[in-house]
Amino acid sequence: MSDRTVSQSITHRSLVCLSPKSTVLEAARIMTKANTGSVLIMEPNGELLGILTERDLMTRVVSKPLNPELTRVTEVMTPKPHCITPEMTVSNAVLIMIERGFRHLPITSSNGKVLGVFSVRDALPKEIGEAISLSEFLDQAGNTLA
Repeated sequence: MSDRTVSQSITHRSLVCLSPKSTVLEAARIMTKANTGSVLIMEPNGELLGILTERDLMTRVVSKPLNPELTRVTEVMTPKPHCITPEMTVSNAVLIMIERGFRHLPITSSNGKVLGVFSVRDALPKEIGEAISLSEFLDQAGNTLA
């Protein structure tokens, strides 16, 4: 397994975040400007409330159809997202993504401070391959033991 950690792999070092009062249109604009696939929804005190992703925009706004100028991010975000630690290996983070269908995982410190967002784009092909192999092994082991 690769030893590279998620904190070593992330390409976007600055946090892209919005207040819970922001609209979906504001979120889409900031995501486009920052060239990122997600935005964190945070309270002014730094508390992470949720994450809004490109997929959320498509499945929860465009396909409904909701008005992005009137819809608040809190209405369509993923609340209380699964978070990972900066020390987690990239392969393990990708495994979580495979098993749970995520493309973005907030990285938080032990005291809950948001440090960044890990994206599947931050993983190298070798690390993705390791995660896929482990996922397949776990599926086979589960089927054998069932």
